[in-house]
Amino acid sequence: MKIAIPRERRAHETRVAASPETVKKLSALGCEIVVEKGAGTDAAILDDDYKAAGAAVAKDAKTALAGADVVLKVQRPIAGGADDELGLYKKGTIVISIMDPMRAQDDVAAMAKAGLTAFAMDLVPRITRAQSMDVLSSQANLAGYKAVLDAAGEYGRAMPMMMTAAGTIAPARVLVMGVGVAGLQAIATARRLGAIVSATDVRPAAKEQVESLSGTFIAVEDEEFKQAETAGGYAKEMSDAYKAKQAALIAETIKKQDMVITTALIPGRPAPMLVSADMVKSMKPGSVIVDLAVEAGGNCVLSQPGKVVVKHGVRIVGHLNVPGRLATDASALYARNLFNLLQLIIDSESKALNIDWDDEIIKGICVTRDGAVVHPALAGKGD
Repeated sequence: MKIAIPRERRAHETRVAASPETVKKLSALGCEIVVEKGAGTDAAILDDDYKAAGAAVAKDAKTALAGADVVLKVQRPIAGGADDELGLYKKGTIVISIMDPMRAQDDVAAMAKAGLTAFAMDLVPRITRAQSMDVLSSQANLAGYKAVLDAAGEYGRAMPMMMTAAGTIAPARVLVMGVGVAGLQAIATARRLGAIVSATDVRPAAKEQVESLSGTFIAVEDEEFKQAETAGGYAKEMSDAYKAKQAALIAETIKKQDMVITTALIPGRPAPMLVSADMVKSMKPGSVIVDLAVEAGGNCVLSQPGKVVVKHGVRIVGHLNVPGRLATDASALYARNLFNLLQLIIDSESKALNIDWDDEIIKGICVTRDGAVVHPALAGKGD
């Protein structure tokens, strides 16, 4: 069985879908691994590293993908245009990547039309058995860490309290908005750097998590708040009335903050708007906002994708692909997520694909199959 790892071609993507560690493990499972030349360069992985682990290095994507049974990617293949990748895949190829299918339905339909079986790593069910495959967690963890470092880099003062002969420097105050994996890591990182940290989220379970990291939890804790979490652990869309009450509370809180890290996302929906222009205007000059949701529309109304802008004296950071700013570690973790999934679909004895299409994980991540879009949330889009 041939597994191909092409070089990523989307803008701002520095990660790669395989590491020397996972290449070695996949080779032990009997797989033939072919990596496109330069695929790991941005993640500080050399072609020679892949060769030493047992992979072949192909001169270009066409050579790497020729006859591949499985293709591992970070982001979904480019469909159409001058950079089209789908034409390089044979019919029936299994493509595994981060798909963002809800916001890329045309690309999903194109994959179905091309006869590809597409598995979306960002749809891995949040169940115990799939934790080792959860790419959203592995990448968000790094994003939360990097967000605080990015904020500290833009902030013109120190983070911790410092007592010197010349006087005392007060610690920075940091507000984290959205307490998922990224938010929790942001809290932990800001605390390690000596900041006073508070956090807000609409999920009741977040309160205990924040307090366990020595943060202060801020939320309107009414009856709607108590029901604001899905069975899968995601935040629900809140009512306009609740949003108004929460916004008023945050408006008072945000005035006192030196840094704000926003991480709030709703799967398949635009990011909720949490920080208004008036809130930004109320912040102290020199304060910093890092918007981790900028690629999904942003949590701050004034953030701009791919830019650091100054509005009302506040620096607003909108870096794209924040996990990719830690490309080596992000690639290593993502590659392990992929390997753990492949262990589920490769028979260790026959060394061949053996997919249980009724498996809960497979049903959760399978987007296209046999020329059709099959995921329940998208079914019929490729017909």
